Amino acid sequence: MDTLQSEIAAAAARLVVEEGLEYGPAKRRAVKQMGLGARTALPDNDSLEDAVREYIAIFCAETQPAELAALRRLALTWMERLAEFRPYLGGAVWHGTATRLSDVYIQMFCDDPKSAEIKLIENAVDYTPRTVTGFNGESVEALSISSRCRELGEEIGVHLLVYDHDDLRGALRPDAKGRTPRGDLAAVRALVEETGHE
Repeated sequence: MDTLQSEIAAAAARLVVEEGLEYGPAKRRAVKQMGLGARTALPDNDSLEDAVREYIAIFCAETQPAELAALRRLALTWMERLAEFRPYLGGAVWHGTATRLSDVYIQMFCDDPKSAEIKLIENAVDYTPRTVTGFNGESVEALSISSRCRELGEEIGVHLLVYDHDDLRGALRPDAKGRTPRGDLAAVRALVEETGHE
């Protein structure tokens, strides 16, 4: 990665951590703030994630571990409620780079795509349906909930991405760094128990 891309990654990492931006918007805003042209080559997501980890280590080492643990516990609560839909945790909360400004992304692999929505309705859970880009680059239905995190004293966005059960096979392939890109209920429970704050 060249020096300019490193600078963009560092600027974008600050926006991700301090403002809770997603990677794409953070990179675009960093380019704009730096006065660079719209066609400037952007750092890839792995480089940005490395910059986010570095930023957290320097500026948030005191607060981030507890915030991450609280978000993982919140994710686990929702995954347990929705266990029948084969929930997997992804994103910053799974990878360990989340802060109190991060949203929770849970991917569900359903036999019937409408069943998860019906369950939310039956349990009187307020949600907003939307369409987002999924991990294969295709459009995926997302059910977005605002969920109170008592530990953080804040409302956290919890996004339930509804996939077909057949998508599960491709979802578990390791990422470019050889890591599991998402974790199931048992894996998230293990992470929560590791932190020992239950």
